[in-house]
Amino acid sequence: MLVRLLAIALCCLGAACASTGAVPRPFPTPGGPVAVPSPPDPATPEPAPPRDAATPGARVYDGYSVSSTALSLRGSPYRDGGTDPTGFDCSGFVQYVFDQHGIAVPRDVRRQFEAGQRVAPDALEPGDLIFFTTVASGASHVGIAIGGDQFVHAPSSRGVVRVERLSAPYWADRFVGARRVK
Repeated sequence: MLVRLLAIALCCLGAACASTGAVPRPFPTPGGPVAVPSPPDPATPEPAPPRDAATPGARVYDGYSVSSTALSLRGSPYRDGGTDPTGFDCSGFVQYVFDQHGIAVPRDVRRQFEAGQRVAPDALEPGDLIFFTTVASGASHVGIAIGGDQFVHAPSSRGVVRVERLSAPYWADRFVGARRVK
């Protein structure tokens, strides 16, 4: 029991997002440490965002396209203050993904938590922002819903952009809300 309480305390103390200025530790993964793969080739073009046929040049929000872009960045390393595929922090990852679709979102977690419209947990859709409290009260970490019970995020200083389950005890206990930005 003492070991379990110690593990929980270490997780609580070590989880963070770089936009808060803290240096987070990786979320535990089955099988031990996570190997950091090479970042994606920056020469690979991103798919063009959908456009509204009725208004030439206008962008059309598509949560599936947003979540697809987020998934294409899996394996990108974490970097404190990072905002591109050579390294992301959580809010830099969100800002980069939405920027690829012509959607401006604030740079830091707390301001992202104020953007768009609130979404009930049972109404999450791909592309919605999912917020957690990890180092302080209120929103301090963010990820992007990809459908079902999953989200993608840039989790920690030794981690990589990856997919997690919202229902995992670590994340479910820290969930503070969701927003939809378009």
